[in-house]
Amino acid sequence: MRDDSPHHPLPWPGARRRAVLRGLGLALLPGPAVPARAATAPDAWPQALQVPGGVARLQLGPAPERPVVHAGDVPVLVLGDSIAWTALVGIPLSASVGQAHVTVQAAAGAPGRRIAYRVAAKQYREQRLTVAPRTVDLAPEDLARHERERAHQQQVMAIFSTPLPDDLLMRQPVPGPRSSSFGLRRVFNGQARNPHSGMDIAAATGTPIVAPLPGRVIDVGDYFFNGGTVWLDHGGGLLTMYCHLSRVDCQVGDRLRTGDAFCKVGATGRVTGPHLHWGVMLNRTMVDPALFLPA
Repeated sequence: MRDDSPHHPLPWPGARRRAVLRGLGLALLPGPAVPARAATAPDAWPQALQVPGGVARLQLGPAPERPVVHAGDVPVLVLGDSIAWTALVGIPLSASVGQAHVTVQAAAGAPGRRIAYRVAAKQYREQRLTVAPRTVDLAPEDLARHERERAHQQQVMAIFSTPLPDDLLMRQPVPGPRSSSFGLRRVFNGQARNPHSGMDIAAATGTPIVAPLPGRVIDVGDYFFNGGTVWLDHGGGLLTMYCHLSRVDCQVGDRLRTGDAFCKVGATGRVTGPHLHWGVMLNRTMVDPALFLPA
């Protein structure tokens, strides 16, 4: 049976571990490249699902330093240790079925190598919604506003910071049923639009929203489509987004712990009722938040 899960470092005595590393042509690092839980607890990583909108967990093998991995020109989160590194790759909803690849550079100046993986098909449902006509057929001033906001959020989404996260298993940010699924094909007033790129959680206006992981507030805004919005940075290109908020109780630069309340559910922007739109981004790609929740 093929084992696609990252390997756990074995609890070897120090001398034996050093001997094994030397046999691999490696040396012990002076300290862990990431906090211990990130290197030793792959069960705290997202579920692997190699479909559009999913996450690929790619084994990179041993290396004395953390390999540098890119999907195209976008950096990819790499966790593990010198015994076994793993790349966690967000797969775009627009990805074609078939072979894809990342580029791996083991050390500065070293030639890169390609690691291929296969994207399987997944059929997402369709949802038809009726909303205010002005939010579908935009007036020139609304279109100009949207273009400005999109350019700004592209800058937010490009953030790739350290330290890297030590746990990727998330807490659901607000209690309540998931009122629609990630990946739904959205049809507004009879016009097809991009698939739904987050998870909608039904909750009453004013319900507190909490941080699913430790993170830093990197953007707060009131946007044409998303309404009141907050972005959190969890490190390594892992970002989360919270939309349609009625109230924001944080500001850019704030650091949050898991479970800290920082905003409230609302019905701002293009919505049909109060709920939280929760997005999870990995290597600038919106992926299914359900993959980051406990099974």
